[in-house]
Amino acid sequence: QVQLVESGGGLVQAGDSLRLSCAASGRSIRTYTMGWFRQAPGKEREFVAAISWSYRRTSYADSVKGRFTISRDNAKNTVYLQMNSLLPEDTAVYYCAASGRSYYPENPQSADFGSWGQGTQVTVSS
Repeated sequence: QVQLVESGGGLVQAGDSLRLSCAASGRSIRTYTMGWFRQAPGKEREFVAAISWSYRRTSYADSVKGRFTISRDNAKNTVYLQMNSLLPEDTAVYYCAASGRSYYPENPQSADFGSWGQGTQVTVSS
């Protein structure tokens, strides 16, 4: 199983940018679909973005389209989430996840991902 460690979270102001990183270890993520999820206080965990193992397919939640970009570097075994134009409603713990399924999920959900990181806090002040 792959181990995931997120980093890059912090406290920023509305309109600022952050880049989250997710470093994988234990095995190569080369064949894994990778995703980012988030959970705000009192809310359920929600999908943010996903990227296929081949880099060719990406998916985004409507709330982050045009502001967030997911990318990956298989050589570095790392996945990134570039977050621009941050809003207070983006405040949450952000989790990296890996899916070993043989297909790219059309509507990525938590159940599609079997490995999770511990999360990194992102707080956006107004």
